[in-house]
Amino acid sequence: MPLKNTPQRYGWLSIALHWSMAIAVIGMFALGLWMRDLSYYDPWYRDGPFIHKSVGIILLMMLVLRVLWRASNIRPDDAPSLKTWERITAHLTHLALYALLFAIMLAGYLISTADGRSIEVFDWFSVPATLHGLSNQEDIAGEVHEILAWLLMAIVAVHSLAALKHHFFDRDNTLKKMLGIAANPATPTSAQKEDR
Repeated sequence: MPLKNTPQRYGWLSIALHWSMAIAVIGMFALGLWMRDLSYYDPWYRDGPFIHKSVGIILLMMLVLRVLWRASNIRPDDAPSLKTWERITAHLTHLALYALLFAIMLAGYLISTADGRSIEVFDWFSVPATLHGLSNQEDIAGEVHEILAWLLMAIVAVHSLAALKHHFFDRDNTLKKMLGIAANPATPTSAQKEDR
């Protein structure tokens, strides 16, 4: 499988970024929900948020890489069966996913740095607090973070259902392209080559 996308399928970097980010985003949502019920004396009271913040920063880096890679790479051709409204909806859904991810991560950053402390990323490096001390920063950013996270999960669900619809009902290559198993176009046979 090539590194870069082709007109028929996604390259391995696009596929790796898509699926690793999908798993991480859903895992982060589950972790965030679980953390809300932790008591001060729970052993995960500090470890849960530490992991959540660290993975959040790594996800932000992956998101930037993914957007840059998408902008500098071709996209596989849409399935011929796609209607105009489906193409537009798919494009808007992808834009919404990227915008929501950026907004959620920004809100998470504002929560984590509200007291002026930097974010330690798995003790590998730290991200400094550049904007802090605003009135009710942690509470407001926390509300925004949670609302946008629920909205993101709703759009992820729609995105997933659309992919399954394409695979099982439309029977096109939409999902296969992102799984890296889309069929390549047929190579011309020697008889076809001679006819040219």
